[in-house]
Amino acid sequence: MNAEMKKRAWRKADGAKIAPAPKPAPASLHLPLFGNGPNTDDLRCAQDRWGIYQFSRGGLGADGTPAQRAMRFMQGLQVPEGPNAGQLVQLAPFQRQFIEGALAPDTAAAVLSIGRGNGKSALTAGLALGGLLGVWDDQPRREIICAARTRDQGRIIWDFVAGFAASLPPELQRLLIYRRAPRLEIEFTGDGGGHVLRVIAADGKSALGGAPTMAILDERGHWALDRGDELEHALLSGLGKRNGRAFLISTSASDDTHPFSRWIDDPVHGSYVQEHRPPPGLPADDPESLLTANPGAPHGIGGSLEWLEAQARRAIARGGSSLTSFRLYNRNERVSGETRDLLISLDEWLACETDTLPPREGGVVIGIDLGGSASMTAAAFYWPFTGRLEAVGTFPTQPGLLDRGQADGVASRYVEMQNRGELTTLGDKTVPVAPWLVEVLAHVADQPVLAITMDRYKQAELGEGLSRAGIRAPLVWRGQGFRDGGEDCERFRRAAYDGQIKARPSLLLRSAFGDAVCLRDPSNNIKLAKARSTGRIDAAAAAVLAVAQGARIAAQPKSRSRMVWA
Repeated sequence: MNAEMKKRAWRKADGAKIAPAPKPAPASLHLPLFGNGPNTDDLRCAQDRWGIYQFSRGGLGADGTPAQRAMRFMQGLQVPEGPNAGQLVQLAPFQRQFIEGALAPDTAAAVLSIGRGNGKSALTAGLALGGLLGVWDDQPRREIICAARTRDQGRIIWDFVAGFAASLPPELQRLLIYRRAPRLEIEFTGDGGGHVLRVIAADGKSALGGAPTMAILDERGHWALDRGDELEHALLSGLGKRNGRAFLISTSASDDTHPFSRWIDDPVHGSYVQEHRPPPGLPADDPESLLTANPGAPHGIGGSLEWLEAQARRAIARGGSSLTSFRLYNRNERVSGETRDLLISLDEWLACETDTLPPREGGVVIGIDLGGSASMTAAAFYWPFTGRLEAVGTFPTQPGLLDRGQADGVASRYVEMQNRGELTTLGDKTVPVAPWLVEVLAHVADQPVLAITMDRYKQAELGEGLSRAGIRAPLVWRGQGFRDGGEDCERFRRAAYDGQIKARPSLLLRSAFGDAVCLRDPSNNIKLAKARSTGRIDAAAAAVLAVAQGARIAAQPKSRSRMVWA
């Protein structure tokens, strides 16, 4: 047996041979890396103990807080790939900040939202490897779950962990077993054995361990909603059995209603949140906001500020999906990456916002979208000859705006709209049509009404309400299908692109346009629709009706000329 052991060739994860181990150090230097946990004595080989101590680069031992031990561990690793391959890891201030918060005694879940290219993979892999080796948690039979969006993304994480592990001392590498099939796993046989790191995909069926000690949810902001929520619940519920920790590391989700966004906006007890997101409404190439979303740039992590500015200018020049993707991934903003069906993109709408509104002159067109008990009722006011646009929304008083916001997945946004004067409440379970129409007309009591345009689907109900309210004005009934709806959407887009819409910054309109998409028929005709079931696009629908009708009115000739035949 001894002869066979002498001939055995130990190899790294990439297949390269590991050099023979040095001789054991004197007993006085036997300082364990993992503290005095219940399985410390199982590392009986002095040679392995010396390798671990040597790797600690100065004696990690049991000194320091878990965060300090984790940072010393990670800075003893070598970068496995990229331009800095072979160099020791240098943690940037924002990475240190996250590790400090994530490994604080009272933290059960840590959330990091940051732009693409800021070392998320390195941070994820370093935490995963440290958790496997027991750098800050020496529980027996540790189970580390790294959940990625897809299996391909999971393989990247696995490769990164294996790359970091290749910089460990040979004595420690011999205690690691790598498996690529049937599952992506790395087993650590030291410290009592039975420790495993498993990589799973959120888009498939995964066999979860019963009680992981650590869970990493990589790119949580971009998981599929249904299976993603199920996997997150399964992982977090299992962590409680062993006092484990969860790390959610991702670029921003596309909207406020995504579960990852709710982790940030409504943090639960025992969570640490670190978000690097610039304020909304800034130019894509704004240097300060680029550094906010990319704090690694000044420290040589990812692209430099000059590179980011160049990419921003390129995205601005190309517009459309390029600009939206840059805002989502590089600026870490909450904008939809799906641009093909958007009624109007964030940047296109922000170009319509202004702090200095044009005057109320030339008459107003009112667009009305009548909702039911659950949806919003909204009115938009458009002055076609000046381009001024205003909008107001109304909900029934029951349930309250805070409860309604929680049910719709927007937290306290409705309350904020009310505080801004953009949202009101009226009625009990439903908004009474006639009293509401009276309030709508009162909003522009001093203005000549050029037209009131409404959905013909609600013609009977609105007609009765107008009669009871004693309102007399030109009425225009429009359909919401591919015929009328498509024309109205195109006219609205054209008015926005041509600078014929000017609106004050409005949370109501931003939210409505953020949820407004266009459905297409086989002939490529479009109509307005919701991006999600609980989305409230009523203000957007009313604005489309008002602007489209206003555009038709403005396009009418001022006088009719008689054709004369010579």
